[in-house]
Amino acid sequence: MLRIVTINLNGIRSACAKGFLAWLAQQDADVVCLQELRAQEADLTAEMRAPGGYQGYFHYADKRGYSGVGIYAKRPPDNIVAGVGRPDIDAEGRYLELIFGTLSVVSVYLPSGSSGPERQAAKFAFMDHFFPQLATLAQCGREVVLCGDFNIAHHEIDLKNWRGNRHNSGFLPEERAWLTRVLNELSFVDVHRALCPSEGEGCYTWWSNRGQAYAKNVGWRIDYQIATPGLAARARQARVYKDQRFSDHAPLIIDYDL
Repeated sequence: MLRIVTINLNGIRSACAKGFLAWLAQQDADVVCLQELRAQEADLTAEMRAPGGYQGYFHYADKRGYSGVGIYAKRPPDNIVAGVGRPDIDAEGRYLELIFGTLSVVSVYLPSGSSGPERQAAKFAFMDHFFPQLATLAQCGREVVLCGDFNIAHHEIDLKNWRGNRHNSGFLPEERAWLTRVLNELSFVDVHRALCPSEGEGCYTWWSNRGQAYAKNVGWRIDYQIATPGLAARARQARVYKDQRFSDHAPLIIDYDL
């Protein structure tokens, strides 16, 4: 079995203070993809860099306390790709790929456009640049799994208040259409949704900190594992862990047969 976990930590130091590493030690995960580190290398303790049984690999943002992605892995990769090759995007630390033989595991963090038009434009620019790279990954000859916070709820079933969010970042028609293209044109598979085709509220992975959203389960499904068809066909179980809170996001755990 191959167990992959993805979680937006909303700050690795904050999540670890809430027990994230203690929880991780009990999960028997092979690969753990992290988003929104909100830290630089000097900010991480030795345990954060390499928790028991894992080695951490990171792509930090230039700006302190902002963005950044990482991957914990139990075995060393054959190759590491950090960034998408565009300086303004890579300065925000949004893409890290580890290659293990015939498997690529990617931790990706798409921008949020919710703070205003400038950031929404940055999100669209990322999506435009990233699509051709995804097309290349789809044809690379390896199995690929993209793990991360896409900041897009794909369908109405993927968020509680879809009617009220039709004109808001994260559920805009252009964003949803882009994700449809990733799945339909490039033949990637939304693994969680493939395993749980009709599940709504149980699939949410993010809740606003406003208005008791978590307590009322007014959530969004914006964290994904999106895989090439061969790997997706070997997925056996998906679950969102909600017994503890390390972040405003919950871990998404998927098991694959090897």
